[in-house]
Amino acid sequence: MTVRVSGSEITLSGTVGALWYDEGFTASEVIAALAQVGDENDVTIRLNSGGGIATEGSAIHAAIARHTGKTTIVVEGIAASAASLLAMAGDEIEMALGSTMMIHDPSGFTYGTAAEHEMSLRALNALATSFSNVYAAKSGRTAQQCRADMKAETWLTPDDAVTQGYATRAGSKPANDNDAEPAVAAFDYRIYAHAPKRLTALAEKNDWRMSVTRPPAASAAPTPEKEPPMPEPKAGATTPEDIAAARQAASTLAIEISDICAKAGVPAMTTQLLREGVTAEQARARTSQAKDIRMAVDLARQKDPTIEANAADVYLAEGKSLDQVRAALFERFVAKEEKTPINPTTPLATPEAGASSATASMQRQLKRAGVKQEA
Repeated sequence: MTVRVSGSEITLSGTVGALWYDEGFTASEVIAALAQVGDENDVTIRLNSGGGIATEGSAIHAAIARHTGKTTIVVEGIAASAASLLAMAGDEIEMALGSTMMIHDPSGFTYGTAAEHEMSLRALNALATSFSNVYAAKSGRTAQQCRADMKAETWLTPDDAVTQGYATRAGSKPANDNDAEPAVAAFDYRIYAHAPKRLTALAEKNDWRMSVTRPPAASAAPTPEKEPPMPEPKAGATTPEDIAAARQAASTLAIEISDICAKAGVPAMTTQLLREGVTAEQARARTSQAKDIRMAVDLARQKDPTIEANAADVYLAEGKSLDQVRAALFERFVAKEEKTPINPTTPLATPEAGASSATASMQRQLKRAGVKQEA
């Protein structure tokens, strides 16, 4: 995890999705950081990322866009690919001196039949259309113009980004600053078709490669944009045909789960479900609980306003089930009840005391609030 919070500032550095190298950040981590700042407070987010998982960038964009206070995104070093997408959520976007932004079409690969290639093509086009609308909404340009920039893999200096509407302002040189360019995040920039030579040279010099540093789930295969590497084939898949079939099945499942999460309105759940290695049916069951989870949290907040306003988003990004959310809310209620001081002038109505009393009391209150506690 490379998410740092200092007062009203959040620093995000590394890959979007935190699956490569030693640094990175996820949607759930960003949601938690925003909660720490406070939803009503203004926040400055300092961003330095070469890209990562497209759907994770989309989920982070949604989380930042929901923040009630003013959001200022400061690109320090680089915001490429998925990182540039999430940057568009800022009310203001500042490009630090010497920084770089890049937007492009999401990418992926398919091994299989014509039908399988067509399915991947539809998925990639759907993502590209969605992302072009995000860039258009921020820049004031048309979605068609933004899509043309994406297809061209457009690299932008601070002045370029401001001129084309992808940034609000270019930062000035700080006092007593030297002439060194800002350090860019570790990333294999060689995967991009038109990356500046200085970035590809850095990747070569530092041996930045797309190797996993955090173990992915068995089904966490590449989906459109730079998704986690293919899982190893199951035991018994020893022929090239079997291995290819296993990898294609994993890729197809990853795309399906991403689509399930998007349709359910919880794209932030995608990464967690992929890491867990769930089936498509399990993903549908989990995402179908999103509405009930939000309702449970809303009811719980009526009883305990100290529960964070975005608690449901955090639970969903962590992939928690409805029962797990109910249990977590119940534990919070019990902990608060146990800390409530007893008025010495009020006689005790029952011999119950301590944790058992708190538990019984909270069970009754939860029942009245409509939050069920499973046996």
